[in-house]
Amino acid sequence: MTAADATFMRRALALAEKGGVAVAPNPKVGAVVVRGGRIVGEGWHRRFGGP
Repeated sequence: MTAADATFMRRALALAEKGGVAVAPNPKVGAVVVRGGRIVGEGWHRRFGGP
């Protein structure tokens, strides 16, 4: 894993934490889409039963 990969993974994990307890019983999920070394999209599971 490169240093850049680790940075993007940390960002995805930070985004996942935004779900807090609202996503239970599902897992917290964060995602980062990277192209050419730049983040072009990101998001997280916001609440149970939702996106």
